[in-house]
Amino acid sequence: MTTETITQAPAPVHSRGNRKQARRNTLIGWTFILPNFLGFLAFTLIPVVAAFALSFMEWTSFSAPKWVGLANFERMFASDSFWIALRNTLVYALGHVPLTMALALILAMLLNRKLKGIGFFRVAIFFPYITSLVAVAVVWNMLFSPDSGPINQFLGAIGIANPPGWTSSSDWAMPAVIITSVWRDMGYYMVLYLAGLQAIPTELDEAAEVDGASAWQRFWNVTIPSLRPTTFFVVVMLTVSSFKVFDLIVVMTNGGPGRSTTVLSQLIYQEGIGEGKFGYSSAISLVLFIIVLTVTVLQFKIQQRRER
Repeated sequence: MTTETITQAPAPVHSRGNRKQARRNTLIGWTFILPNFLGFLAFTLIPVVAAFALSFMEWTSFSAPKWVGLANFERMFASDSFWIALRNTLVYALGHVPLTMALALILAMLLNRKLKGIGFFRVAIFFPYITSLVAVAVVWNMLFSPDSGPINQFLGAIGIANPPGWTSSSDWAMPAVIITSVWRDMGYYMVLYLAGLQAIPTELDEAAEVDGASAWQRFWNVTIPSLRPTTFFVVVMLTVSSFKVFDLIVVMTNGGPGRSTTVLSQLIYQEGIGEGKFGYSSAISLVLFIIVLTVTVLQFKIQQRRER
């Protein structure tokens, strides 16, 4: 009969030097995250909480805030300006999101090939996204000029007798803004789709081709399902940016002609900064926040249902 001797491992010894090193590592970690956290606290979290509280008050910055309950919301829902701005925001989002997605995917498919000078074309299409938005708006205003703009001159040359008035027309101002916005943003989302396409294993497409699938069938049954995570990210980002559109419209049309391109973000600015009605503008911003949050949550729910 053999006997086994079990030797117990010695307990770890935490020396004073190890504890000092651990505190040092913790302190270094906090120094990395603390500036970002303080910036988020000062410029995002506190303003959001303050805006939520102000939406139930009346405050003009020249007097003390006064509690008014739901009066700001009652006034907002009875205002024509709010409903017009909400309708314009929805029209802009419904035009901007699908057009940008479709063109970005088409461009990514075209530029996901081994072509001579492919790097130049990718940079050229991405370049508008990093160009000054003011410069983009000014150039497109010149292109859309009803009398001397090259777009209307081209339309007249091909036989269109009464070309659109674009930014000077209440019917065509929003389409002009959407076209400009799509042209500026599609390069950025093309890069995202390009990364998604290059992550798809080539074996999937080759196996479908061997099975006799046509190019359209491979695109619809292999490429589109493989791009689903990228498409979900693009839809969420485009939706949020569409509801927040402000600067492009201010520079191109300033909400006009009339109120044909006034959106919710611009209405918040006009009522808050322009008129000094911070409580009323906070109520509008709270409604915009709830709309964006609801749409985003619905998109996440739909994506989760598709993944099951």
